[in-house]
Amino acid sequence: MNALVQTPVAPRAAPPRQYLSAAPDSVLPESGLPQDRHARIAARRSFVGLKQRFMQAVAGLDGMRGDWLRHQVRQAHEPIDLWMLRGAVFAALETAGAHSRRTRDDLDRVLDSVFPDSGMLQTWGLRG
Repeated sequence: MNALVQTPVAPRAAPPRQYLSAAPDSVLPESGLPQDRHARIAARRSFVGLKQRFMQAVAGLDGMRGDWLRHQVRQAHEPIDLWMLRGAVFAALETAGAHSRRTRDDLDRVLDSVFPDSGMLQTWGLRG
């Protein structure tokens, strides 16, 4: 008997949708205690406020850099997305003029309220 001869294997059909296993928390996405729901709403409001401040900050920036920053802020879906953009936004605002100092301070305060443990962090390192 030849060892290289293989018997054909019938392809398996995909299981029906109702038999697919799902994570327990994905079964009822809105389930949970009322305080969980309130916490999600508060977190969403905080993110929306942060995103609005970022949009206001980058609205006056000109050129390709301003266009890129506006696009990136619009595409942000989580607070961490905006946290990752803070360095680029602060750097762009440094070259924008006198109004930018107030805008940077405002953004810094909003970031501190959303990320309270970041008090000693600056966009370029630790506060001195």
